[in-house]
Amino acid sequence: MAHELCAAYSDRWVRFHSLPGSKRYPETEDEYAVVLHRYNTVLDELFEGTDVHVVTVAWSWGPDGPEDPPRRREVHPEGSLWTTLAHEDDPDPELHSYTHLYADRRPWRPGTVDAILREVADDVLGGVIIGDSGLTRIHHPYDGGADVIATSPEARDRLRESHRDWLPRTPSGL
Repeated sequence: MAHELCAAYSDRWVRFHSLPGSKRYPETEDEYAVVLHRYNTVLDELFEGTDVHVVTVAWSWGPDGPEDPPRRREVHPEGSLWTTLAHEDDPDPELHSYTHLYADRRPWRPGTVDAILREVADDVLGGVIIGDSGLTRIHHPYDGGADVIATSPEARDRLRESHRDWLPRTPSGL
């Protein structure tokens, strides 16, 4: 669902890459530092002085697990099961899958979600969403960058201008 944000909120959406040259995966601790700096800088601009909801995702072939990725629980132990979405369209029950959403609420401060962000950067966790209580501001980190929904087109433009070097080089912004 998180990957659908850019279409649903195109007037407030901007994408940032997490490494110079649009490199997708960090390979050194210095590159991890760049990734975390970029994620935290934008997150701080969005959420400074507020609480955030952190949502992580796990998947399973049964309604009660076992879940993949197992590391989700390790890096987001505060997350309580919010809801489970059943994907049972296929007539073969062995092909039914389940998406489990875990959420918590916490005061925003830089570094508070670094363990989660490292797993995202390594493509271990996907579908992570960090947002305010009204979901008017959303940060969806992915391996290689983040999709951001700002409160308005003007707020999006200010973010975009502040971090021009982090923008994708393609005209579509993808």
